[in-house]
Amino acid sequence: MIVAGFGFRDAVSVQSLADALEVAGSGQTVSALATAADKADTPAFAAFARQLGLPVIGIDAATLSAQEVQTQSEASAAARQTGSVAEAAALAAAGRGARLIVPRVVSSDRMATCALAEGEGA
Repeated sequence: MIVAGFGFRDAVSVQSLADALEVAGSGQTVSALATAADKADTPAFAAFARQLGLPVIGIDAATLSAQEVQTQSEASAAARQTGSVAEAAALAAAGRGARLIVPRVVSSDRMATCALAEGEGA
C-alpha cells in the first residue's frame, strides 16, 4: 500500500494539495491520504480526498512524533515535534514495514507538503 502523507497550512487550497501530490506522485498509485489527526477534517483536505475518492487517515500527535523522518523542518519540529508532518503521516499510515519512497516535497505556493511511503498497511 502506498500512502500520501500531507502537511499543510490552515489556508491550504485543493489546488495546493493537488500540486504537492503531483510533484511527489510521479505516476504512483496512492491507496490513502494521511495527515495530522487534528487537520484531517480541514475543508480543503476533505474535499481533496473526496475528489480523489481516497480514504483519509488521521495520525495522532504521539505517533507522528515517533516516526523517523528524513526532512528536518525547524518550523514543523516546533509546531508538531517532527521534522516533517508529511513524511511522518505517510510512514505511520503505511503500517508495518513502512519505508519512505518519496521524501517531502513542497507545493509551488508553499502551502502544502507531500511525501509517499509504502508499507503493508494496518
